[in-house]
Amino acid sequence: MKPIIAIVGRPNVGKSTLFNRLTNSRIALVADEPGVTRDRQYGNACFNDHSFILIDTGGLEKSDAETGEIADLITRQSLHAAREADAVIWLVDGRDGLTIADEKLARQLRIVCRRLFLTVNKTEGMDEAVITAEFHILGLGQPYAISAQRGSGLPLLMDEIFKCMPKPETRAETEQPGLRLTVIGRPNVGKSTLVNRILGEERVLTFGQPGTTRDSIAIPFDHDGKTYVLIDTAGVRRRARINDHIEKISVIKTLQAIDEAEIVILVIDAHDSVTEQDASLLGLATQSGKALMIAVNKWDGLKNTERSRIRNLLDRKLGFVDYACIHYISALHGSGVGKMFDSINKIGKSIALSPATSRLNSILQESVVQHAPPLVHGRRIKLRYAHLGGHNPIRIIIHGNQTEHVPDAYRRYLANHFRKALKLTGTPVMIEFKQGENPFKGKKNILTTRQKTKRKRLFKHANS
Repeated sequence: MKPIIAIVGRPNVGKSTLFNRLTNSRIALVADEPGVTRDRQYGNACFNDHSFILIDTGGLEKSDAETGEIADLITRQSLHAAREADAVIWLVDGRDGLTIADEKLARQLRIVCRRLFLTVNKTEGMDEAVITAEFHILGLGQPYAISAQRGSGLPLLMDEIFKCMPKPETRAETEQPGLRLTVIGRPNVGKSTLVNRILGEERVLTFGQPGTTRDSIAIPFDHDGKTYVLIDTAGVRRRARINDHIEKISVIKTLQAIDEAEIVILVIDAHDSVTEQDASLLGLATQSGKALMIAVNKWDGLKNTERSRIRNLLDRKLGFVDYACIHYISALHGSGVGKMFDSINKIGKSIALSPATSRLNSILQESVVQHAPPLVHGRRIKLRYAHLGGHNPIRIIIHGNQTEHVPDAYRRYLANHFRKALKLTGTPVMIEFKQGENPFKGKKNILTTRQKTKRKRLFKHANS
């Protein structure tokens, strides 16, 4: 197993910046204001041939009238990461100096951490001996001076950490990450609650306030011997309502998570049915060609008449994504959540399907016989043969003549016919047309003397 290192500290001391530096990525959301990170963020890191798992955490702070209950939830998540880790980097701000909050945290972290490394950040351009001197009073050994922004001081810190830990695993990872499931939806529809219910633990923050989740959190897990990666995302509101720059970045991270996913799970509030924003998110999922599952949440407590009304409404509004798997669930109580994995596994098999070219051509001929392509300038569009062009999404390449004139309605007809014939579950089929070049295009036929004489004779006969 790889060693686990957690980064903890007060808000806005540079934890996410250090996380991105060590993982050589931009996974963690970074902004120049406190409280941006809330959930635990895991990442694979490598430093001087040492491989390890790094955890970014939210800021440790005491709740007050302004921060409220959510501060306690963030602190609970951060302390859980500290207990889980083999070593903890406690990051403090060198520019702020030693604070009363740091002294209180020292007593708390000393109890829960196995190996604690006091690290003073933002020390660029300063005398390291002077800036770390006051932190000796905490009694945690020699403080390490670093700059997470520039990377200075990190080699010494990481060398000291790995001296105290078992030899890390350096061989390349051979395990496949598994299906990537991205959970999307509007704010406060129960995305994080569903993620926690699937995982069976309080892995991400849940709070009765919209916008609790800000970052996209990727969480690997196993279910019935199979590996998956579950991605919780921030709620996406209408563009006109997004004013905060943090929320704008969160939306961008959500869109990136959709691109990286293999299966998109859209969570809808049963009490609101399908809103305009839900339809917009569905449009994003269909444009990306991802397999789609719709989880209608908060289904418990509804009367039978109300359930029938909502089902009929969904049938009308979701006609353009008729391939999607729909599940009626309660993320809070767990009803219907277990059945989602039956559809997830079927979708996984559909995504990995590789039909033979002969099978695709047979389906193409069946579809053309049942409903022929339209005429263009008096000539029938000819679709000659088809082959597989790629996976995730499944892409079928169809070759023929005048394919640039194929109407969108006929393209949708072909996609639905292929999907039904291949018995795909929750997976769209993307149709792409290709047309060969006409070898005689632009060439003029030069008549022989005999052909010219014959033409003149025919014209003369026609005019007489």
